[in-house]
Amino acid sequence: MVKQKVTITNPTGLHLRPAGIFCNTASSFKCKVTFEYDNTTANAKSVLSVLGACIKKGDEIELICDGEDEEEALREMIGAVEGGLGE
Repeated sequence: MVKQKVTITNPTGLHLRPAGIFCNTASSFKCKVTFEYDNTTANAKSVLSVLGACIKKGDEIELICDGEDEEEALREMIGAVEGGLGE
């Protein structure tokens, strides 16, 4: 298992479009991808879980990847978030 904290930088937080990109990135890996925010753990491959977390600009989440391609998954997820998730 690998994990790292990352700060959401896009201006509107994780609304539908960036949440979709976030989930699609997570879903491209075999490992389990979750994130912790506000003492809650959510499935990063589920748009409803991501939207339900109500993550806004400046919020810090901890990405957690567990499985065979966990290192690559964490690297790609961090890159997507730091790249603004398409915004």
